[in-house]
Amino acid sequence: MTDKRYVRPYGDTTGDGMIQTSFTLPIPFGPKADGAAQQLANKMGMDPAMVVHSNPIGDDFTFFVVYGSVKHIVDMDDVKVVEREYPLLSPSEVNTTLKKVLRRKLVVVGGCIGTDAHTVGIDAILNIKGFAGEKGLEYYRELKVVNLGAQVSVPELVRRARSEKADAVLISQVVTQRDAHILNTQEMSAAFREAMGDRRPLLVAGGPRFDPLMAGELGVDRVFSRGTTPGEVASYLVHAMQEKKGVAA
Repeated sequence: MTDKRYVRPYGDTTGDGMIQTSFTLPIPFGPKADGAAQQLANKMGMDPAMVVHSNPIGDDFTFFVVYGSVKHIVDMDDVKVVEREYPLLSPSEVNTTLKKVLRRKLVVVGGCIGTDAHTVGIDAILNIKGFAGEKGLEYYRELKVVNLGAQVSVPELVRRARSEKADAVLISQVVTQRDAHILNTQEMSAAFREAMGDRRPLLVAGGPRFDPLMAGELGVDRVFSRGTTPGEVASYLVHAMQEKKGVAA
């Protein structure tokens, strides 16, 4: 498969620009609602646009699925993302490498900071049951995992990281109202810099609304977004420890 710089959506034939999108409008179900959805789709650049599905949601709302063609072209040279620069390792490879590099267990402290009570993200990474068919970090023999759970204050997180001599701190943020996830993470990273300076642990933030490109803005070493698996995080921790110790991968 050859690399292409310019691409268009694919529906029925190559380059036909066909896309499908869904949305809800605060309009009662009926022909006028369908017309409103088609008008919105046209204004979004879909022409022609077909309302292929509409369904009432209560008395005053309607859900739509719209199919149509767009003229827009994606320039792949303008796509900016964080690509994984380290290999994905199996649990046994993670354990073997950490034992060789550190000669002790790598200590990870994790939790949800601020008022965030949603532990599903941090538990998916830390708990042994894991996520997406992968075991969580508790499964790894050469990792010591301290899961602080939900609604952890920043001072408490710093205190536990120091007392546990953490190599890495993982925080999860799901609540995003008024950019709470950004402000909380910036507060956390600033507190670690003030309390520990260059001796601070590796700081890793994760959550569905985080952009991996935000690491510098947030003051952390790495940002993981939705869909991240425990194996990706474990492999990153190995990579980071190798870099810290000046050991080649």
